[in-house]
Amino acid sequence: MTKQEPMSIVTDKYLTCFNNILDQMVQQMNGAKLTNSISCNYIVQMIPHHKAAIEMSCNILQYTTLIPLQEIALSIIKEQTKSIETMEAIRSRCQMFCNQQQKIELFLCHCRQITQTMFEDMRNACSTNDINADFIREMIPHHRGAIQMSRNALQFPVCQELKPVIQSILVSQQNGIREMECLLKTIENCHRPC
Repeated sequence: MTKQEPMSIVTDKYLTCFNNILDQMVQQMNGAKLTNSISCNYIVQMIPHHKAAIEMSCNILQYTTLIPLQEIALSIIKEQTKSIETMEAIRSRCQMFCNQQQKIELFLCHCRQITQTMFEDMRNACSTNDINADFIREMIPHHRGAIQMSRNALQFPVCQELKPVIQSILVSQQNGIREMECLLKTIENCHRPC
């Protein structure tokens, strides 16, 4: 069993901020005001999810000098800011698209399972003194959570205005995971002993 290396001051600052953002996301997603509309319920949980990704990206941008990771973080900020703006614009109209209670309960049951797994995977992501790798290991389960939440929503009748937003989230998060997995392999290969 190898002894874990002590965290640097920079890593400690990065991780403290990450954990604060994660705690706030968990609180806001779990505490979202739910209605009899699956469309609205998806929106009120996805907005704090996206806000957390933006804040986490801003956090890594304070520390990383890795240009491909800077580009990924900036892309997350741009895409998810636009997605939030769209969801906020259609939220009141989507709230009028109501669902049967049985479908709402099934949607929420799946949603709770998805978000709980996401929260645990993000909290338990491997933390090292390489904050570039740390960010990727934290953000991949975050993106996976959005994909699963979106697929869950599409199993039920949802507002027509919301469907292209969900599809856009699916595409952007899947592309993001591919980019991050590729970059993580490069980072890990660079750190292998000769």
